[in-house]
Amino acid sequence: MSAIENIQAVEIKDNGLLRFLTCGSVDDGKSTLIGRLLFDTKTILADTLHAIERTSKKRGMEAIDLSLLTDGLQAEREQGITIDVAYRYFTTGTRKYIIADAPGHEQYTRNMVTAASTADLAIILIDARKGVLTQTRRHSYLTHLVNIPHVVVAINKMDLVDYSQDVYDRIKADYMAFAAGLGILDVRFIPMSALNGDMIVDRGERLDWYQGPTLIDLLEGATTAHVEHEECFRFPVQFVCRPQDSANPELHDYRGFMGRVESGVITVGDAVTVLPAGRETRVKDIQVMGNSLPSAFAEHSVTLLLDDEIDISRGDMIVKTGELPIVARQFDAMLCWLSESPLDPRRKYLIRHTTRDSKAMLAGIEFRMDINTMAHQAAEKLAMNDIAKVSFKLAQPIFADRYAENRGTGAFIVIDESSNNTVGAGMIV
Repeated sequence: MSAIENIQAVEIKDNGLLRFLTCGSVDDGKSTLIGRLLFDTKTILADTLHAIERTSKKRGMEAIDLSLLTDGLQAEREQGITIDVAYRYFTTGTRKYIIADAPGHEQYTRNMVTAASTADLAIILIDARKGVLTQTRRHSYLTHLVNIPHVVVAINKMDLVDYSQDVYDRIKADYMAFAAGLGILDVRFIPMSALNGDMIVDRGERLDWYQGPTLIDLLEGATTAHVEHEECFRFPVQFVCRPQDSANPELHDYRGFMGRVESGVITVGDAVTVLPAGRETRVKDIQVMGNSLPSAFAEHSVTLLLDDEIDISRGDMIVKTGELPIVARQFDAMLCWLSESPLDPRRKYLIRHTTRDSKAMLAGIEFRMDINTMAHQAAEKLAMNDIAKVSFKLAQPIFADRYAENRGTGAFIVIDESSNNTVGAGMIV
């Protein structure tokens, strides 16, 4: 193969988009890890680099404080901690990435759950000096709860324990024992120093006893959520498109159903069923910006045109015939309560599931999870950051799948009707 063909082969290669999360206990080096990743992949803009250099010098630091790349709030920089979820984008040329840096403090558990809900992979950092801590267990449980398929345990700050293999092996054994009890199956371990850059992008020279991949190697090879297993086609309708253009008579009969493919694949000619009506028809056309496509995949925003005139509105769902979801007015779910006001069993709330809203009442709380001990506790109400198994009764049915099978149609949020604030997030079980 010639040099030109080699270049063309590299340009054609595309591993897709990977969303990943960094989490762990306070001061385990999450923000520094992301900063090092961006720095070593040369994806930091020059003006951003100059800004953090100036800030680092003001603090009397000899080296650049890479954690400043993600700690964007003034309170975060003053305290040296992460409070809000920080999102960063970068690319290696063969893959695009969206990073979510989750806060390590217990009081910000709700922020971590928000960041984890869309992640394909979680990096759980552990300080090599401290080992597995309570917050390590808490974040590991949460990544398992929201069904993140891949977990990378990054044993960081190896430079502070003289790059000891014995320390690494001990922490790995401790975490494996905990993960086995929780049911986490896909776990990879990497020793690293985010401060010095060992095993992030470059291997470095001080961890020669570790023969596994670097962090960037694992990220490049990780699969995304929609390719883990074959998914059923789910298309919640967001908007019914009826163009009003008197100058173009061809548009008079145009009726398109716009939305995002939550999962699965749809092809022109496929037989589909419209819920809740249950009417069957076929896909006549799939369009994006007026251009026809032969098929559409998960996360594609498209307009579907159908063979038959069927009454369809926002909140309805189009699925493949024979692949029907659960149609339910009551369901069980794992709920994370996000609001400072506790969950009131006597109040009505609004459940937003895909594009469908339904008034709801709490039917019961089966248990509240003690994330520190993993014990189930009886509870009559939920406070902020509590996670519990609950039941809801709905005024209108929803079309759902179990969260473990489909994250798009298995998730929902709870809205306070009086304030319109999101007060809870749940996963249907």
